[in-house]
Amino acid sequence: MKRIFITALAIPLALAGTAALAHVKLTPAQAPAGSAIRAVLAVPHGCEGAATTSLSVTLPDGFYLAKPMPKPGWTLTTQDGDYPAPYDDHGTMRAQGVRRIAWTGELPDAWYDEFVFTGTLGGDLAPGATLYFPVEQTCGARVEHWTGVPAAEGAAVDDPAPALTVQPADEHAHHH
Repeated sequence: MKRIFITALAIPLALAGTAALAHVKLTPAQAPAGSAIRAVLAVPHGCEGAATTSLSVTLPDGFYLAKPMPKPGWTLTTQDGDYPAPYDDHGTMRAQGVRRIAWTGELPDAWYDEFVFTGTLGGDLAPGATLYFPVEQTCGARVEHWTGVPAAEGAAVDDPAPALTVQPADEHAHHH
C-alpha cells in the first residue's frame, strides 16, 4: 500500500516541477549538418499571468537562408545582417541573410502557440555542436530572456536558450 501512495504522490510533484520550469523550446532538437529544417518555437505560457505580446529569435552563426512563417493576426518583421562567412547556396555565394525574426501580436497566458521558420544548417558544422537560438518573449512591459547558454557541456542554466544539436551530415539528402 505504501508503494502505491508514494507513486501517486510523486506524479503530481513531478508535474508541478515541470510546469515551473516550462520555457520556450525548439523543435527539432537535432538535425544533420547541411540539412534544411523547419524550426518550431513552442511558447507554453506568458509571463507570470500576462499575455505574450511579442516573440523574437536571434539566429545563430551556421544557420542560413531563414524564412519565417507569418501568423494570422500577428505582425512579422525580420532583420538582415552579415553572415560571419559567405554561404554557398547552390553556387551563389550569400554574404547576408535574415539574422533576427520577430512576431508581434497577442497570445493569452492560458494559451499555447508555435512560431515557425525554415533555414539551412551549414554543411561545415561539426557533429555534436550545439546551436543556440536566443529568444526574447515580451509580455507588455515585462521581457523574459530565454538566452542562457551553459558554460560547460551538461551544466544547468537559468532561462535556457532553445537549442539544436548538429548531427553528422546525411550524404544522401538533397540540401537546400
